[in-house]
Amino acid sequence: MTRSLRIALLVNPFTLGMKWGEHAPELARELLGFGHTVRGFGAPPGAIPRSGSSPAGEGGDEPVGVAGFKPDAIVAYDALSPAAWLGARTARKLSVPLILVEAANGGAATGRGMVLQAVGRRLFGRYVRATANAVIALDAVAKERVLRAGFSPALVSVHPGGVDLNACRPGLTSGLILRHRVRGRILLYVGQLTENRGLETLVTAFANTVGQRDDWSLVFAGEGSARAALRAKIDRLGIGSRVQWVGAPREEELPGLLSASTLLAVPAVDDTVRGRNIPRALACGLPVLASDRPALRHFVEHDVTGLLAASGDVQAWTETLRIAAMSPESRRRWGLAARAVAHERYAWPNIARVFESAIEAERASVPSPHGGHVVDART
Repeated sequence: MTRSLRIALLVNPFTLGMKWGEHAPELARELLGFGHTVRGFGAPPGAIPRSGSSPAGEGGDEPVGVAGFKPDAIVAYDALSPAAWLGARTARKLSVPLILVEAANGGAATGRGMVLQAVGRRLFGRYVRATANAVIALDAVAKERVLRAGFSPALVSVHPGGVDLNACRPGLTSGLILRHRVRGRILLYVGQLTENRGLETLVTAFANTVGQRDDWSLVFAGEGSARAALRAKIDRLGIGSRVQWVGAPREEELPGLLSASTLLAVPAVDDTVRGRNIPRALACGLPVLASDRPALRHFVEHDVTGLLAASGDVQAWTETLRIAAMSPESRRRWGLAARAVAHERYAWPNIARVFESAIEAERASVPSPHGGHVVDART
């Protein structure tokens, strides 16, 4: 990047907090650190880090619209959202590139999310598709969704969200583990205790393998409607003394919990499970056992950072857990590879460089009326 750019980040207020989570704030923070001027739109004040400098010609530091900010590039979240439409409209007006970001599931998985997507596709889908210069999907499921929405495959690439590698790292301890007196090696599940999570499969596989031993514990870190049924099944299988319930961890407790565990299990049976904790686990050097589904296999490389098993298949999960539990050398190898992968793929500076490079590549294609180059908006 040869000079500082003005970059506008547009988030969709209708799915605020459900889909883009920490991505927009962290991306903004890194871009600021690279020397760019960043302004967020659509989020509550203070939610997205921003530059304090005023746009050229603006008196003071008062709020301005996207066009008034005069960005050199626009990054808009949710490809068929009002944020994307506003980004497309402004990008055409200013002849600047538009980069769309699509997250997996989240708000799109709800009834309201699906309605909003359908409305967006009908009202301004064609307009946004004709304007976008690139679409960055945060995982394979998001990529499939934008392709179904009609975006050209040539525009779409997959680049996951990032992880704070200082917060998530090996060698941490967990107050939750200490308070609940969890002993031995830990097979950890983090997330909602609901029907689509494959938890009965996990419990059965645990009972079939190390659940009868006193040197392994299955730890559920979460709450949900399936807890009572799971407890009943656990009691029937006779493994109640080897299962611990620690509740839903606070965000700041999660790194320690992951770092103190032996294996993370993600036994999802459908793609509504995003696997958002898998990159954090990898950063902590924690191997992952995950269902072999599109949303998860993007994060877990089989026999490199963990193992993949057929979703909902008790026999497959039993064999997968048996292999992982009986091979400490494999777990050590997976853990080392996991941390290396996290540094390469999930460090926020590296992710921000992906966006910076995408913006620069698009700006370089045709002359801009303000000097320099921008990409053709494909109108």
